[in-house]
Amino acid sequence: MSTELTASQAMVQGMKETLVNDLKGAVAHGEKLLKEVVNSSAEEFTLARKMLEGKVGEATSRLDDARMAVAEGAMDAAEAAEHFVRKNPWKTLGVAAAAGIAISYLVSRR
Repeated sequence: MSTELTASQAMVQGMKETLVNDLKGAVAHGEKLLKEVVNSSAEEFTLARKMLEGKVGEATSRLDDARMAVAEGAMDAAEAAEHFVRKNPWKTLGVAAAAGIAISYLVSRR
């Protein structure tokens, strides 16, 4: 199960890096467009705008894919936690009690 989580985390990290690169590219393209808009014709402006819209669309699509991957990972983690709790109820109760005692101790010290 930990290898699945590690592979999922690696996939999410790769998607995150790709998304960041896409957004940086879209911003750089937008900056270039703003610099060139003064000296460009309406046709060139329209073409550049369409290219920028395409890049933003790609970034949005990748962001949606990353969101779905994170949601799937969270669901997998929740299912694994539920499975563990159902299989080990006394261990879970002990951990919860220990956490409650530790938190109450820390809160009472303030």
